[in-house]
Amino acid sequence: MEENLKENTEIIKENTCNCCRTKHTPRSKGQEKQLQNRLNRIIGQLNGISRMLEENRYCGDILTQVAAVESALQGFGYIILKEHLESCVIEEIKNGNEQIMEEVAFLIKKLK
Repeated sequence: MEENLKENTEIIKENTCNCCRTKHTPRSKGQEKQLQNRLNRIIGQLNGISRMLEENRYCGDILTQVAAVESALQGFGYIILKEHLESCVIEEIKNGNEQIMEEVAFLIKKLK
């Protein structure tokens, strides 16, 4: 299973230009706005950590903020994964591409 996953992932990478990949079903303006707002908050948290370093803040306080950013980023990833499952993966299965499930397993493993 692990070996097949690696092989299929390589095939996906070889047959796809990552710079050009787009969703077949575009996100709604509302979804895009929510995702961008969430991402902007995460960027704000990272900038806050940068300021904390410049101010020579206590290590424990910085680590607390790092944990908060990691949690926020993990949540962002789960939202994207859910969207991927509900749109891209369903479309691929409907089109007869059952190998998409191997990509899903790979992505879930990467996200954890």
